[in-house]
Amino acid sequence: MMEMMNSQGHDNSTAVIELTGVKKRFGRQMVLRGVDLVVHEGQTLVIVGASGQGKSVIIKHMLGLISPDRGTVKVFGRDLKRLKRRELDEIRSSFGVLFQNAALFDSMNVYDNIALPLRERTRLSEDEIRDKVMEKLSLMGMEKAVEKFPAQLSGGMRKRVGLARALILDPKVVFFDEPTTGLDVHKSNELYRLFYNTQQQLGYTAVIVSHDVPKIFKLADEVALLAEGQVQGCMPPDDFQMSDQPLIRAFVEETMGQLYLSVEEEANFYA
Repeated sequence: MMEMMNSQGHDNSTAVIELTGVKKRFGRQMVLRGVDLVVHEGQTLVIVGASGQGKSVIIKHMLGLISPDRGTVKVFGRDLKRLKRRELDEIRSSFGVLFQNAALFDSMNVYDNIALPLRERTRLSEDEIRDKVMEKLSLMGMEKAVEKFPAQLSGGMRKRVGLARALILDPKVVFFDEPTTGLDVHKSNELYRLFYNTQQQLGYTAVIVSHDVPKIFKLADEVALLAEGQVQGCMPPDDFQMSDQPLIRAFVEETMGQLYLSVEEEANFYA
């Protein structure tokens, strides 16, 4: 599909988000049993795992929407649990979120949906707001849809508008929650290209929760598997697909089959 991987390592990259020993219980159910995970600046982390494993719970911890029962969540080096409400809101202003259903307001047209965060969180004039909204719509190839309402948009167009709104405040970190749900293969591929191109242009860090394996690996610098309440491994996608770690191996075979071959294996296979 695309040659889009960054080959750089993490030796010189900054940790934007760090989860250390994060545990979380809801009633009798222990969902997170000691999660350790690092998100590196400017890179894309993809979190995978079976349904019900707690992937969205991890995202909610990163966003500061819930707090761990034990362990720490640090964003830009600051422990979220120790922050006052105003400080937490300040950090959240550095985030953008593309929800699974795009979460657009049906009563607002495309322009007003995207302008809303600017009107709520900045003191920009309407002329300045218009410039920013049209800039993001242009990035999405959606300038002609400015007066349409969400009900008039296709699923792929709704996602593009949702992404424009997620990026309107120029966030440092963008979270994607199952971003291609409901889209066909062609539209999914278009959206992945858009993710990649906007990240290259704007330089944000991305955290993606997705079931779209292995296609989502094309975007990933690292892939983390959440299983049995813990991160079972976090590594580049090629390493992930060839891992001997039992739970990763089982996940790869279940979601992809035994189709992934190394260059050496391919040579032997065709010999």
